[in-house]
Amino acid sequence: MNVASSGENETFYQPENFILLGIPGLEVSHFWISIPMAGMYVLTILGNSVILAIIMPQETFHKPMYLFLSMMAIIDLVASATTTPKILCIFWFNSKEIGFSACLAQLFFIHALSMMESTILLAMAFDRYVAICHPLRYTSILTNTIIAKIGVMAIIRGSFFMAPAPFLIRRLSYCQTNVISHTYCEHMAVVKIACTNTTINQAYGLTVALLVIAVDIACISVSYCGIFRAVFRLSSREARRKALGTCGPHICVILISYIPALFSFFTHRFGHNIPLHIHITLANLYILIPPMCNPLIYGARTKEIRRRVVAIFRQ
Repeated sequence: MNVASSGENETFYQPENFILLGIPGLEVSHFWISIPMAGMYVLTILGNSVILAIIMPQETFHKPMYLFLSMMAIIDLVASATTTPKILCIFWFNSKEIGFSACLAQLFFIHALSMMESTILLAMAFDRYVAICHPLRYTSILTNTIIAKIGVMAIIRGSFFMAPAPFLIRRLSYCQTNVISHTYCEHMAVVKIACTNTTINQAYGLTVALLVIAVDIACISVSYCGIFRAVFRLSSREARRKALGTCGPHICVILISYIPALFSFFTHRFGHNIPLHIHITLANLYILIPPMCNPLIYGARTKEIRRRVVAIFRQ
């Protein structure tokens, strides 16, 4: 533990390691909980790898919706690799230690990748809006250059908003405990165990959430208001069904991505009466379920991908 004096009666403590407890109160069940987690991780790797293997080599799939889907698959693979192996090590080998710098790196990647995925979800909503409301201008608006710029912007946006987090946490003192009641280094879980004033850190977390998640949800909602207004103006019931059908997978992905994230965000700040093991369990599902379900949802609901998957397995 690094110790430095910061005043007459104040001492600054920075631990060399943090201890991740796993799911407090469910320690005896860690092994059994790990089994479905490991299965979800395997499905995440297989599902997203298949999506990339289908989309990337085939020029016929180099369309906006599929390119955004491949970006999401890459984000999901990296996000899962950042957290799930360490969670399984805690559950299987009781390997609870994580270095201070490694914890900050994990924290950065978890939240930065989450913001990147939110940006891609917003881009996919815009894609559906242009396809349904301005179909004749679709190819001229969503060119490959624009899609590439959106991908770069997603990386810059997520990295920019999360870059201050490790530096803000390094200024905190951990003089009481280095034990984190969590399975991974989540921002507020790390901030809460500090023994110095964390007002700046909490204000930063709230500001970032409002600037990213709240803004993205608002923009997605506006996009779908325009989509629904355009769809219900169509005279043909079949045309309405087909138009809404193209939005179905995206809406499902939005729900499974934002609902657990918002639950975890509000629980940290207002859910003091929610049992800790329930909060941590749902926080793990937030890490595990969206990356696993995204390729399954698009694979099941998108005809071209479904046909290609069937063809691969037949071969």
